[in-house]
Amino acid sequence: MDFKDFPLADVGTSIQLVGGIWAGNGVTYLFQFPEYGHEYDTQVIEMSKDDWKALLRQSDLLETEVLSKCEDGKLYKAVARKCQRNIDQQVSWNVFKRDGYACRYCGRDDVPLTVDHLVLWEKGGPSTEANLVSSCKKCNKTRGNTEYADWLNHNYYARVRENLSLAQRQANQDVAYTLKDIELVINIRTKR
Repeated sequence: MDFKDFPLADVGTSIQLVGGIWAGNGVTYLFQFPEYGHEYDTQVIEMSKDDWKALLRQSDLLETEVLSKCEDGKLYKAVARKCQRNIDQQVSWNVFKRDGYACRYCGRDDVPLTVDHLVLWEKGGPSTEANLVSSCKKCNKTRGNTEYADWLNHNYYARVRENLSLAQRQANQDVAYTLKDIELVINIRTKR
């Protein structure tokens, strides 16, 4: 695959880092995180220095348009940088504790957890406990930028929710009714 055919705009949203590559003594080693090991095809992409610059910028410094609300309630577009997505560790731990240190989508409690924005970060969803749920990396990556209501009808979620109790499934459904009350945030890029 040529770099020009690579979906660069998806890096950091639906395309995530899943391992690393090391080389030495005539051997190249590909290390994949355990939860991503064998379910993806591997493609080698030849890249120039400019391609590398574009990839690194996209993976760290991408400016993302988000929808924000004015005081009068009207939506407008603002520009944010993905590196502003850092979530306060105390907020993350409060979410993990609230959700029983398990993924809200599949119920797994034996894998590293992330937090997932119910109202998408790209749409102005705040990094607050009310807008976050515990999610394993696989569920979070699979959901990607799918709207929450659509996610609840997604084939993957339909399969993994079987591990949840009826009460847990209902709680996930009930959350969908609270999303309209979550205030969107204004993420504006400041010049340095």
